[in-house]
Amino acid sequence: MPIPATLITAGLLGIVFLALTVRVVGRRMSGKIMIGDGGDQQMLERIRAHANFTEHVPLTLILMAGVEITAGHHSPWLWLSGGLLVLARIAHAIGMSRPSPNPFRAGGALISWGLILALSLWALWIGFGLQPPAPNYV
Repeated sequence: MPIPATLITAGLLGIVFLALTVRVVGRRMSGKIMIGDGGDQQMLERIRAHANFTEHVPLTLILMAGVEITAGHHSPWLWLSGGLLVLARIAHAIGMSRPSPNPFRAGGALISWGLILALSLWALWIGFGLQPPAPNYV
């Protein structure tokens, strides 16, 4: 069964991940920092933006895929979840480079957490058999 909402979201987030990676590598090269943050605040911000992305995105995509496989891709909530996740992770990365507190970092984090909670509850709902599976069109 195809899972287009998750695949398109993952594809877009893969591009964001690579952009964050390039930012870290660029700072490593310009600052001659091969390991850790070298005491460089900008390097630390870039490392943490990259790491925070890798801490939140995989679980959210796993939840999206599980729900999409079970509930079917016809749900506009999955498409909305994917779009919000992409925007939230971009906003959070932008916010990591600005003085805290700022709306980009806070908004990106809150939306990401909200999506993890909502998708987790949806997955539990389906897992406990409270929502019938999607029709099989094969």
